[in-house]
Amino acid sequence: MSNLSTVPDFRSSSGLFTTLRAEHNLKGSGKDLFDASVYKDADSTSYFHDMVRNLSKLTKNAEATAFHHLVASLAQDGRLLRLYTQNVDGIDTSLQPLITTVPLQKTSEGKWPKAVQLHGGLDKMVCTKCGHLSEFDASLFEGPVPPICPECQEQDRIRTQHANKRSHGVGFLRPRMVLYNEHNPDDVAIGNVVAEDLRKRPDAVIVVGTSLKIPGVKRIVREMCGIVRDRRDGMSVWINNDPEPGGAEFKDCWDIVVRGPCDQVAKHAKLPRWYEMDVSTDVTEEDWEEAKVKDTHVVINTTFKPIPSTDPFRTAPASPDFSPFACRKYDAEVETLHAPPTPSKSPSRSLMKKTPLPTAFDVLKLKKAVTDGKTKTNAGRKPKATTGKSKPRAKASKISTVPNIRIDHKMTQSKSSMTKVVVSKGNVMDPVHVADIRNNSVIID
Repeated sequence: MSNLSTVPDFRSSSGLFTTLRAEHNLKGSGKDLFDASVYKDADSTSYFHDMVRNLSKLTKNAEATAFHHLVASLAQDGRLLRLYTQNVDGIDTSLQPLITTVPLQKTSEGKWPKAVQLHGGLDKMVCTKCGHLSEFDASLFEGPVPPICPECQEQDRIRTQHANKRSHGVGFLRPRMVLYNEHNPDDVAIGNVVAEDLRKRPDAVIVVGTSLKIPGVKRIVREMCGIVRDRRDGMSVWINNDPEPGGAEFKDCWDIVVRGPCDQVAKHAKLPRWYEMDVSTDVTEEDWEEAKVKDTHVVINTTFKPIPSTDPFRTAPASPDFSPFACRKYDAEVETLHAPPTPSKSPSRSLMKKTPLPTAFDVLKLKKAVTDGKTKTNAGRKPKATTGKSKPRAKASKISTVPNIRIDHKMTQSKSSMTKVVVSKGNVMDPVHVADIRNNSVIID
C-alpha cells in the first residue's frame, strides 16, 4: 500500500531484504536486520540503527497513497470494521479516520480503534526496561550503542543519590516495532480484536499487498475469509502484484483476485477523499418534501449475477469506469443509471428489469419490496431443502483486463437475490433501510 509513497516493501526484488544485504554486505538476507538478535552484535546494531533512521526519514516525507485514502474513506463512511496493517511506516494511521492507540487498547468510548498495527510502528520508541513510550527521534539512533532511556536514568539517579539505594540499572530505547523471534507486546489485545470481529461476521474481507508469510497473519486471513464466505452475501478479495497464495489452506479462498497495483483499484472505485465526505444521514421533512416535488426517478436492479466473459460488453475495450461487477454507473450530469447493453440472443442475462419508473415516494413506501436483501417476488416462495452441505463455489475465471490490472471473479447464483435502489437528487427516510448515502444518491439493499 505504501510503495507509491516512496516507502519500500520488504520481500520484492527491490525491497528492504534485498537492498539492505547489498548495502551492508551482509552474509545472509537483509531480513536478519529485522531479527531480535541485532542487539547481540555491535555491527548489526549499527546497521539496524542506520536502517531505522533512513526508514523514518522516508516515512516522514511520504504522503498517503490513493489506496490509503480509499481505506480512510471507508472508515469515515462507517463501512470499515477494521484495518489490520503490517506496515510500520504509520502512513495509514496518520489519517484521521484510521488513528490507532499505542499500546493497542480500547478508546475512551469503549471501542477498539479502526486500525490495528500488527507489527507496531516507527512513530514511537519504547524503553526496554521501564516501558516508557515517547515519539520516535531518529537522531538518537546512530552508531552501535542504543540510546539510554532518560526516564530510567532519572529514576536511577533519584534512587542512588537521594534514597541511598543500589542501582536497578537503566534501560535503552528502541523503535516500538516488532522484530522476528520476539514477543509482540500487543498480542493479547490483537487476539481480542480478532475474536470480536469474527463474532460480528463481516460481509467482506480485502487482503492487499501482503505475501502472507507471517503465521499469525495467515491465520487471521484464513479465519476471516472462512467467516465471510460462509455468508450468502460475503465477498473475499485478493489485491496484489503477485498471485494469490497456493496450498490447501487457501484453496477456493477468494471470490475476486486482482493482479495489479492497489492504487489502480482505488482509482476505479472513485470514492471521495475522507475529508470531502458528508457523513450526516439526517433527513428532514423538508428534504423529503423536496424529493417528492422533484419527482425523483428510481431504477431497481433485481439481479446480481456473474457476467460471462463472452458477453459483448466484457470483450469490448475497458473503459475508465470499469468495475468487476455488473457495470452500473451513476452519471451526475444526466441523473440516470446506466447498464451495459444486453445481448439480444440471451435475454435471460438481462441486468435491468424493464419496468415503468415510479417516483421515489411510490417505491420507497413499499416496505415489503425490500426485506433483508430479497425481492418481493421471492417473499412467497418456499425455501429449498438443504442437506447441510454447501455447494462449492466455481473456480475463478478471467473476465476483463485493464492496463496494469487483471480481474478474476467467481460468484454463484446465491448472489442473485440482491436488490439495489438508486435515487438521484433525493433523500430517503424510513420505512426502508438506508445502506449508503453519497453524492446525492442513495443505495438501499
